[in-house]
Order: sequence, then C-alpha cells, then structure tokens
Amino acid sequence: MRQPAGEAMARDTTGTSAASDAAEVEESDVSEEPGFDPDATGVIPRITIPLDEPATPETGAREPGAQDEDAAPPPGDPETDDPETAEDEATQESALPRLAQASDDETTGESALPQAAQDNDEGDVTLETAPPGRDEGDGDETNPVIRPPEPEPELDDVTEVTQVVRLPSPASRTGAQPEESADEQEDGTEATTVAKRVPVAEFAHVGRAPGAPEAPGVPEAPEAPGVPEAPEAPRTPAVPQRKPAAPGWGARLAALAQSAPRWLPVVLVIEGLLMYVLALRVSPGPLRGVDPADISGLGLISAMPLSAFFAIILMIVSFFMTVTQSTDRKFLLLFQIAAITFALHGAGAIVAEAPRFPTAYVHAGFVDFISRTGETAISLDARMAWPGFFALFAFVGKAAGITDFTTILNWTPLLSNLLYLLPFVLILRQVVATTRARWFAALLFILVQWIGQDYFSPQGFTFALYLAFVAILLRWFGKVETRARPLPAKGRIRRLLAKLDTMLPGELAYTGTFRADKLLMLLMLIALFFAATASHQITPFMMLGVLTAFLLVKRTSLTWALPFFFGLVVLAWISYQTVGFWQGNMDAIFGGIGRLLENLQRGTGDRIAGSDPIHALVLKTRLGICAVVLLLAAAGLFRRLRRGVFDRAALVLLCVPVLAMGLQSYGGEMGLRVYMFMLPGACLLAAYAFFPNLPADSEDASDETVPFRKRNVRFHPRTTRIVSIVLAACVAVTLSMAFLIARYGNEKFERVTAGEVAAMRYVYEHDQPSARVLYLTPKLGPEVTPILPWGEKDFEKVDFTQQALVHKDPTDIKGVVDKLKSSERNTFLAVTRGQAAYLQLNEGYPDDWYQRFVAALDGSKEIKKVYSNESAALYTWKKFVKGTEIPLPRYSSGGPGDPGSPWSVVGVLALAVTWLALFSYEVIRLHGRDKAPRARRRLLWVAVPAFVIALAVIVERFLYIGLNMFH
Repeated sequence: MRQPAGEAMARDTTGTSAASDAAEVEESDVSEEPGFDPDATGVIPRITIPLDEPATPETGAREPGAQDEDAAPPPGDPETDDPETAEDEATQESALPRLAQASDDETTGESALPQAAQDNDEGDVTLETAPPGRDEGDGDETNPVIRPPEPEPELDDVTEVTQVVRLPSPASRTGAQPEESADEQEDGTEATTVAKRVPVAEFAHVGRAPGAPEAPGVPEAPEAPGVPEAPEAPRTPAVPQRKPAAPGWGARLAALAQSAPRWLPVVLVIEGLLMYVLALRVSPGPLRGVDPADISGLGLISAMPLSAFFAIILMIVSFFMTVTQSTDRKFLLLFQIAAITFALHGAGAIVAEAPRFPTAYVHAGFVDFISRTGETAISLDARMAWPGFFALFAFVGKAAGITDFTTILNWTPLLSNLLYLLPFVLILRQVVATTRARWFAALLFILVQWIGQDYFSPQGFTFALYLAFVAILLRWFGKVETRARPLPAKGRIRRLLAKLDTMLPGELAYTGTFRADKLLMLLMLIALFFAATASHQITPFMMLGVLTAFLLVKRTSLTWALPFFFGLVVLAWISYQTVGFWQGNMDAIFGGIGRLLENLQRGTGDRIAGSDPIHALVLKTRLGICAVVLLLAAAGLFRRLRRGVFDRAALVLLCVPVLAMGLQSYGGEMGLRVYMFMLPGACLLAAYAFFPNLPADSEDASDETVPFRKRNVRFHPRTTRIVSIVLAACVAVTLSMAFLIARYGNEKFERVTAGEVAAMRYVYEHDQPSARVLYLTPKLGPEVTPILPWGEKDFEKVDFTQQALVHKDPTDIKGVVDKLKSSERNTFLAVTRGQAAYLQLNEGYPDDWYQRFVAALDGSKEIKKVYSNESAALYTWKKFVKGTEIPLPRYSSGGPGDPGSPWSVVGVLALAVTWLALFSYEVIRLHGRDKAPRARRRLLWVAVPAFVIALAVIVERFLYIGLNMFH
C-alpha cells in the first residue's frame, strides 16, 4: 500500500510513528517532538519544520499573499495578535512536507549524504540519495544532482533519516523558469534538510530503539491532489567498510609535534622546577648541590650549580612559549610565574639550614612577647608602637597552638611574593593593555623584586595591604573621563596638559558594580588603611599619596573627603599611640625632612664606599637593576604616548613613592622602600616598552599604529612581534641572573647557621632573671643592628642594645675585654661567623679575621668561653666581685603611658565627629553626584570645624609633650 507523498508524518525518538489526519494538520503546521536522548536511541534528533508556503496544485507556484513562517508564528500560537493570519493558516487544505535540520550522525559515524530538491509542477519536493557504496562525485553541496521523483515505499517498510538538500531558487519556486540542471542552478539557493523515507532494509532499526515493536494499525491519510508517486530508486548492495588502519609512527610523531604548543610549555616548566629543586637540595657535586663554604662575596650565585641556571632558563622559555600563543592560558601562565617565583625567591629557604635574615628573629620575639604578656612595650623597642602585625600573628599562633615559628620564618619570603601576585594581577586587569604586556609585567614584578623586605616583617605584610588597596581603587572605584572642553588658545604648558587629557586613557573604568558592593569595598579600603597604620610607619603615607594623586588626575570616583579622613587617622595614631617613640626621637622623625639628596646618598653611595671589591659588584648590580627598570619604564611611557595612550595610574604609582625620599633617611634604607613601592607602576610601564599596542577588542588595536612622522622606517607587524618577544625573553633571562646576585649577594652574612641559633638559645636558657649580649660592630651608633639571630625568646629579659667596638687588627681585643669587664653580671660576648663576614665584605676586614679574633679571645686570661661551635662562641667575664647580683629585667609591666595634654579629650571627641561626618558624606556620594546635596552640605558644615579642632589638638600635643620632656 502506498503512502501519500503530501502526508505529514512524525516519528518520535523511540521509533514509533503516527500519521496525522486532516483535522490535526489544519490545527497546527509544526509537530512537536519529545526530548532527545542519544544514549537511548543512538540517533541525531530531527527538528521538523514546514515549508515556507503551500504550493497550488495547478501551477506549483507560490500563492499570492502567502506569508513566511519566519514572518508570523503558526496558527494557534498565543503570541500572535493577527486574527487574519491565524485564519489563513488554519484553512490550508493539505499537510506540508516536513523539513529537518542536517547534522552528522556522531553516534554511527556516518554523515548526511549530499542531496538536492526542486519543486515539480505540483509543488512537491523530490530528493535524490546516493545508495550505499556509490561514489558521490556527480555533485556536491553547492551543485547537487537533480533526479526524477521516485515512488514512495510502503508505510510498513519505511523509516526516516535526515539528509542535506538545497531548496531551489525563488525563481524556480514560482515556476517562472523551466527546470534546469544542477550545474546551472544559481548560487543563492537555500540549504535546508528534508526527512526522506527510505526502505527499512537499508537502515535497519534506525530511529527505533532495539526491540521496540512497530506501531500497529496506522490509518491511511488522503493523498494530496496532483502529487505523483515517485518511482523507487535502484538499490545497490551495501559494501562492508574496512576498519581504518592504525596511524604509523611517522603520523603520530607529526601529530605530536603539531600539538606541541599545548603540552610542551607544561613539560618544560615542570622539568625545570624538578631540576631546580634537585640542583639545590641534593648532596654537593660538580653539577648539583650547594656547599655553603663556596659562598663568596657574590653571594649564593657563586655556589649554585650550572643545572640550577639551566632550570631557571627552561622555566622562562616555557613562560614565553605560552604567552606568545593566541589564546590566553591564564592558569598555566599563573603556574609558570609561580614556579619562577619559587625558583628565585625560594632559593634561600631551600638551601638554608635555619631561617635566613637575622632581623626576622627579633620580630618573632615581639610576637612571643605579646602572646605571653598580652601587651606591647614601646620602651623596649620603638617598633612596638606599631604592633598590628605582631598582634595578628600572636593571635594566630595562640589560636593554632604554634609555639615554634621556625618554619614560618623560613618560607615567609616565598609566600609573601606569591601573595603579592594576587593583587598585582588584579591591578593589571584594569589597564588597557595586551595579554602579553600584562603577563610580562607580572613576570618583571617577580624578577626585579630583590629588596628583601618580604621576610617576616611588618613592611612585607603592609606591602601586600598596599597592593590590595591600589587594586580596590582601580577595580571598584576607577574612573575614566575624557576632555570635552576645547583646547586652550594660549600657553604651551596648558595646551600640552590639555592634549594629554584628550588621549586614550590607559585604564578601564569599572561601572558594573552595585552600591552595596561599593559600600563593602569602601569599608575594605578603610580596614586596609587602619591595618597598615597600626603596623608600619611608611605604608600609610604611600596609600594616602596614591589616593590623593588619583583624585588629582581624575582616576577614581571617590571624593576628597576620604584623603582627609585617612590623613587624620595617621596623625591621630602618631599623636596618641606612639608617644613613647616620638617623645625622645623628634630629631629622628623630622630631622630628614627636605634632605632628598642626602637621604639618597646614604642609601646608595655610602653603602658602596669601603666595601669588598667583589661585594661592591652586588651593590652596583642592585643600582643597575633599578636603572634598567626606570629606563624601560620611560621607554614604555614614550611608546604608549606615541600610540595616543596616556597611562596616568601607572605614572602615579611610579612617581608618588619618590616623594618619600624627602621625608627621612629611615636608617639609610629609605631608598629601598621607595624602590619597592614604585615597582607596580614601573613594571607595568616597562612591559609597554616591549608590548605597547592596545588589546584586540579596542578601537585603535592595530598591530602597528601611525607614528608622528610617516616617513619613519616601519617593519612588518609580524616581524615586530617576533623581535619584541625575543628582546623581552633576553631581558627576562638577564634580569633573573642579576636577581640572584642582587637578592642573595649578602648571603654570606644574612644567612643564619644552626650554630648561631644554638648559641642564642644558650643565652635564653641562662637569662634568669636577666641577661645582656654584646655584639660586634665597626662603629658605635643607634642605627647599627646586630648581625645575629637575636631576640627570638625572652625579649624583655635579654638586652641586645650593648655594642663592642672591634678593629681590623684581630689581635686588638683590649676594648672588647674592657667593655665586658664593665658590664653587669651575666653578660655574654657573642662572636659569630656572620658578624665576621659582614665586617669583611662591608668594612674591609681581613678574610681570616674570625679565626684570629677567636684565638686572641681564647688566649685572654680575664675572660672565659662558656659556649662554642663551628659558627659561634660565647664569652663572659671570668671573675666577678663577690656580692654582685644579676640585675632585674629592664622592663616592667605597665610603663609610663601617655602623659596627655590639657586638650587631649577635646581632640578625641573632635576626631570621632570628623570621622563620622566624612564617612557619611562618602557613603551618600556612592549613590551618585546629585544624591542628597543638602545632606552632604550639612555634613561638611559639621566635618570642617571638627577637623580643624582635631588637627589643632594634635599640634598642641606635640608641642606640649615635647616641651615638657626637656624640663
């Protein structure tokens, strides 16, 4: 029995079919199919849609006034509002042939066969499908082969498959042109898919679940008028397909080489990381291991094996292989930078037998003191006036039950630098730069961070707070304004500044933030500033300077209320919480103001003068790295300006820390602090020296922008990219080697040995009720600190403030013996190899000074050695006068406290009112510029006089307490 060609038929995903009668066809033109489950059927889902318009039985042409399906929804659709369209669609007399979208059968491995369809005289669509095993060279997808109509098979012997066809051109649909061959068809034919019925013998069980019975009793539907029966296509026996042969070794190697950009960087970075660890940790040998005895004036690099350098180069090469790819592989790049950070900043922890850097031990002693006593002691050390960092770790140690901070001290430098990466990467996301520029800036930030302030210290902790502060300012409160006013007519400087305003901003304005999120970030900014103020002396001023500069260059949406808020916080902390520090150190605080050149000289030239010739190379390398970074930053700024981009935020981050050089020398280390704080801006601008172009999604993102003079020599963009990447890689490798010299150049005296730690612990065991330690120094002065792991325990019991002057002649021990004789009972003279190495490298003492000095002390009859090992020795006075008692500890609980002034209470009240008013003003301003103007004016009327009163009281306290100190 034949099935009418115009019948509308639907087959569900289980293989059962049902014919729709004429009434159902009139109700809806689109059959709905259930959800597709490929695991149950193993076939591709078929989406059926009707033809664009019905065909007339007389001419096969498109009926006048017929509407497309794309133009109007089907009848019965609740979304349609046109009753005439619904009525026309409901009165169609015959079902339309169904179309199905074409797709390859991923389950069976067979793809849809090329087919063609053309309207015949009756408007039907005739398909041609190549039998199995037949070559399809007669036609392609553009020019399909047109075959005469073929008869429909019996209902019980058919199934449906999805095939690709092309509908005839609009001219052929209307019957205006005679039928033409496939080669003569127009290129504008429209491709679609048709569900074709083929015998079940050719596609057994396709579209029906295995074992599912056929649908019984399918009723016949009336044939559409004027539709001839298509003859059945000749059948060709199926040819069994051969299993494809396995690819040979050559093909596999070719495929592996082709996919090398994806797996080779991962292999290289892991291989370099493992090679580096083995090179430093295994027993010393010709190509592996580090022998501390081989460390010279160049530091750790003189004892590192060649395999360690090769491992660092491998990791850097892996980074550049990844960053040059067209895709941004964020996680891999972050892992590679973390691996390079581990290699460079973790080298000291890998080879150390004890935590390096002596000052870290005294910070651990502060933490131990606060944990035991629950209070601070400014009289013992001025750093106790900023106890935020120490109190935090005292709380963490007590809560976690940590009593020994040795492991934390050892790995803090590495963890600190990994922590710095997180906010710095967030800062890089807010600049208009390419992916290469951003990631290269992150790499530079690691390569030039040699300062060594990342140990267990408040400075290392607050630097992370500073980076987070800047990241929040740019990310959640960033603002970009373009100049709308015309350029001024007169004045070169004014016109130059106005032209800078018209340039493309180098930052992104983040506007997709809710007010609640901004309020949370504002509270976070305040919390970070309070934490930095309570932990360090310099960092709050850096934060305040950056915020003020962002307001001046219009790169933040915050108001001027916040700088006044933060400025009052710093002044109030110094006035009320650090009285014990500035009460007797007024000259140290304010004596260096305005001495920019003097402070710079103390941090650079004075350190080089008198140093060992080899060790002087370390100091020169540090200055060279600083100079290279600044030169690259200047080149990057110039290249960005040539491309019409003005990076105000990066320029602010670079220039603001330099102003701190005019404040004070900070013990000769202000230059190091300035270099540390300007690194974020300097590294970003230095990356632009190699990759100055704009990102691809920018309006001006061409590979090469037009320079000022068009006659300049211009290379091909591809050549420029290759040269830039090669130069950047060479600079990175050079800076990594220079980093090892600059960072670990002092390793001979900054490394701490287990013997030195053991000698100090001997003192802690004999400090009842107190003890004193004499340390060696080439000159007497308050700025000279001990080069030994001092103050780790019993900080209030052991006095480390006494100095013993030594000379280049190691046999001249008279001054040391007299100092020990005049000291109180239970005083120890500490002689260590670290102190001797410092004297040798920085003061020009002889190489064998330690051995000869210890021999001279051993020969003295007035002192005796109470402890010794290969790295340290302790001496005391041999005979004390009878009745001499060991003095009590110099610290007593409580302390003098704040002497106060007549107006101190008024000042506290004025501070509270000012902070509350300014904070409320800033919160209201978050809602918009025009929100509650009257309320903001009232808050200003309250905040301004309160601010003046609070500032006046702070000045009054400085004068009153400072003057009374001298009476």
